Amino acid sequence: MTGLRWGILATGGIAHAFTRDLRTAGLDVAAVGSRRRDAADAFAGEFDIPRAHDSYKALVEDPGVDIVYIATPHPSHAGNAILALEHGKHVIVEKPFTLTGAEAERVRDAARSAGLLAMEAMWTRYLPHIQRVRELVRSGALGEVRTVFADHTQKISSDPAHRLNALELGGGALLDLGIYPISFAWDMLGAPTAITAQARLSETGADTEVATIFTHASGALSTSVSSSRAVGPNTAHIVGDEARIDIDRVFYSPTTFRLTRPDGEVAEVFESRVDGRGMQFQALAAERIIAEGRRDSDLLPLDETVAIMHALDAIRAQIGVTYPQE
Repeated sequence: MTGLRWGILATGGIAHAFTRDLRTAGLDVAAVGSRRRDAADAFAGEFDIPRAHDSYKALVEDPGVDIVYIATPHPSHAGNAILALEHGKHVIVEKPFTLTGAEAERVRDAARSAGLLAMEAMWTRYLPHIQRVRELVRSGALGEVRTVFADHTQKISSDPAHRLNALELGGGALLDLGIYPISFAWDMLGAPTAITAQARLSETGADTEVATIFTHASGALSTSVSSSRAVGPNTAHIVGDEARIDIDRVFYSPTTFRLTRPDGEVAEVFESRVDGRGMQFQALAAERIIAEGRRDSDLLPLDETVAIMHALDAIRAQIGVTYPQE
């Protein structure tokens, strides 16, 4: 066990998944905070957490907490993260990092002013199979990368009251689902130089399907499709002139990929063997970064997180989605 003591801010489904993986990795979960005492107590009991707080403020004021995982709905991410940073806590903020690019800038500035780590919980970046994919791409094993394409498509809910269809909660396929293939393409090809997007909107005005085309500095193209109303393959592909990588479903979680030559020869097969869901790898990375005296992730620098949030803003401007908070 390391010296960092984790606090969990909010007790929803994603907080359960993350905390379960923290326990899998043997990390120290010291406290949980909720707006409801009964929810905090139940969560603490489920995961054998020593202290349960009945407010987020009490959690970030806990002197026995070093780093806070922010697991609230999207519109609350910035405020919760800044609250924790102002109380001297490092933060990992569930994706999407914030609701908008401007909010992401405020969190970044608060972290840098405080000399603390603020990191987006884009856990896919830290998974073993993605680390290996990145190595292959960077090594030139694919030759010149020409295209990247990926989808994140789920059938979630058509209920207008569901949070994914509620604009006031940052609803829509883009922020919840589309961020995965978009961040993946950014990881493989760098920032886009041009962005084109189309979408289908629901009766509430939230996006149910979004398709994007990015042009990158190398000239390579990337495409993504996200949907909250239908299930697709949920795979990702990187195509170079010397080889391609095909990542099986579900590409953003521990899975298998193949490196295939143009003649069909399979040159490498990678099979993930991971305990739990795999969310612990980002937590372990955060602990290493802090232990080494650094305050930024090498796999997803904070400036890149901010740039991705601005790109999502640009996509929303093209598809006609505006949140009431803007």
